[in-house]
Amino acid sequence: MSLPYLHLSGSPYDQGLSQGKALTDAIAHNLGLYFRRFESECKLSPSEARRRGERYLEAIRTQSPAYAQGLEGLAAGSGQPLVDLATLNVRYEIIYYQFGQEAAPQYIAREAPNGCTAFAVLPSHTADGNLWMGQNWDWLEGVQGALQHIEEPNGTRVLAFTEAGIFGGKIGLNSHGLGLCINGLVAVGDNWAGLGKPFHLRTYEVLRSATLRTAIQAITQEPRTASGNFLIGQGAQAVDLEVAPNAVAAWQDTPRLVHANHFMNPEGYGIEVPPIEWLDRSHHRQERLETRLAQWEKPGLEEFQQALQDRDGAPYAVCRTASAEEYALGEPYRTITSVVMNLGTQELWISDGPPHENPYIPYRL
Repeated sequence: MSLPYLHLSGSPYDQGLSQGKALTDAIAHNLGLYFRRFESECKLSPSEARRRGERYLEAIRTQSPAYAQGLEGLAAGSGQPLVDLATLNVRYEIIYYQFGQEAAPQYIAREAPNGCTAFAVLPSHTADGNLWMGQNWDWLEGVQGALQHIEEPNGTRVLAFTEAGIFGGKIGLNSHGLGLCINGLVAVGDNWAGLGKPFHLRTYEVLRSATLRTAIQAITQEPRTASGNFLIGQGAQAVDLEVAPNAVAAWQDTPRLVHANHFMNPEGYGIEVPPIEWLDRSHHRQERLETRLAQWEKPGLEEFQQALQDRDGAPYAVCRTASAEEYALGEPYRTITSVVMNLGTQELWISDGPPHENPYIPYRL
């Protein structure tokens, strides 16, 4: 199987309207899934989740009128309430705050923030002399997504994966040769109520940036009220940015960058991490992907795909599948999609599900 592939263009409202019409059923599915998880996993009633989404929507109208217009288009196209779509678009802030602060103690003690294992390899260390990036995006089993080819009014083109109902894209590349991969992080001090630019608004702005400098500004702009990791690259450069409300850690000037779901040196940057018993799973995925990438002097497409298909430590592997324990608890996670990108040729390969079981489908911007 392959993900839905959408061509979007025009104003932000028009783009949202087109996604809403094309993915009506998938958006309804994702809204149902998230509102159930808000209750079961985050201990948030639907009314409280919507209250948070509504407060954030008012902040977004000021932070980015274009993003707010995109949400209005999504609502019109899908027939879903605007407040529900706003809540979905800030689900990162809602869920990760609960993970770090208020969620069920039995969950917090067990699992690290699920999110991804990402990489960038500089041109000097790849087979074709181009910058390559990629990741596995691990999240709630059942989330439905799509690949979007977006043409902005200013001529910028974007090829990006998104969850159905989330506007703009979250993992991908643009026609300026800039690429983005992401990882979820949690730090003490994360607080949705601070209403800083939400995670998915920052990914929206990064994917429309013409330069690394502009992308870095979009990621690091204050106030920051949710932690996260953003791996970005362009030309012969790549930088990994860990952001927390009180700090930014930058990692670069190395031929390979790999990141999972833990801060690499929180103490060195004054970042406090809440206690998470099984954070070693994130460490294992990062170390395993680093090991696989180091196997090849100058890897290419096949090697990058093999690295992301790695099952060492399954089910909690680089290529993630749900465990029996998770099914018993009703909280299964898996690799929802795997992405490999060549920023030089502006090509992207993407799977619909764990890549050890599902093929990579090629696309070109």
